[in-house]
Amino acid sequence: MSKVLEHCEKAGRRHIRFRELAADVLGSGWMFYFVIFIQTAINTGVGIGAILLAGECLKIMYENLSPNGSLKLYEFIEMVTVVMIVLSQLPSFHSLRHINFASLLLCLGYTFLMVGACINAGLSKNAPPRDYSLEPSGSSRVFSAFTSISIIAAIFGNGILPEIQATLAPPATGKMVKGLLMCYTVAFLTFYSAAVSGYWVFGNNSNSNILKSLMPDEGPSLAPTIVLGLAVVFVLLQLLAIGLVYSQVAYEIMEKQSADVKQGMFSKRNLIPRLILRSLYVIFCGFMAAMLPFFGDISGVVGAIGFIPLDFILPMLLYNMTYKPSRSTLTYWINLSIIIVFTGVGIMGSFSSIRKLVLDANKFKLFSSDVVD
Repeated sequence: MSKVLEHCEKAGRRHIRFRELAADVLGSGWMFYFVIFIQTAINTGVGIGAILLAGECLKIMYENLSPNGSLKLYEFIEMVTVVMIVLSQLPSFHSLRHINFASLLLCLGYTFLMVGACINAGLSKNAPPRDYSLEPSGSSRVFSAFTSISIIAAIFGNGILPEIQATLAPPATGKMVKGLLMCYTVAFLTFYSAAVSGYWVFGNNSNSNILKSLMPDEGPSLAPTIVLGLAVVFVLLQLLAIGLVYSQVAYEIMEKQSADVKQGMFSKRNLIPRLILRSLYVIFCGFMAAMLPFFGDISGVVGAIGFIPLDFILPMLLYNMTYKPSRSTLTYWINLSIIIVFTGVGIMGSFSSIRKLVLDANKFKLFSSDVVD
């Protein structure tokens, strides 16, 4: 993708938005709106998931301090939504650079605490029984596999990256690749270390939020209270940062239509629509998080519908269309193979993720007080 951006820049067309790049290279106006649809699905899905998980973390902390408390999950989601409305007024991607750095430190700190807590729980005398068996039905295993692939795609998806290349001094290619390699290194070390250690301790009973597994409904906590408390604070702040970053593209799309570029960002003409639109967007995400608390299912749907086409199909298509490699070259066939394989994976992942969402929705009431894996 960075090479495609660089190619267009050398031709005098510097695109700072993924959707504009796709429309330029593919020569189709509808591609502009197709990319907008995918990005909107990603941003909204991540926003919903971040608010939902942040609300769950507050609920975990509350239940630990007040086991007989009466507050429900949707009430904590309301609290997070109010905080997000206030934070959403931060101006732009550029203003989030310090938050992004803090987010990195929080992510590393949370992972260190969780991996240590899982190892400690697995070696303790209170270690839970472990069952590593798979689902008995072959079809269920297939659907679960494609749902899992979609979730992994959501974790490693970075389709939002081209939106910030305008902040990099030309040529942007090398800088983008370095940033991407760092991003994948951090994601791999943090997500996989937590996932592997959590699965080692709890097996197939591991919760999507490992904090809940470490704090079972019955029996003592499997980690010191101070460790669990710090982990909750770390992940809560991290989720607020994630929600802010992934909302920026949605805000830019909305404000491009509502703002008057001839007036200042904080002029009355632009400030009032900004406050209303950003607040309504966050309220919508919070409402969906409270109404459908399906964290794993939402991650799967977002990964299949959003991240797979944006990260594994469009970049290869744009590269082939831009550089037109010969059909006798390995590059052409590798790119084509990736496009074909991940188109199939995206279709199957969408079907399996939506299927799981529907099955889970039939088991639980709206505005449930428990997050569904």
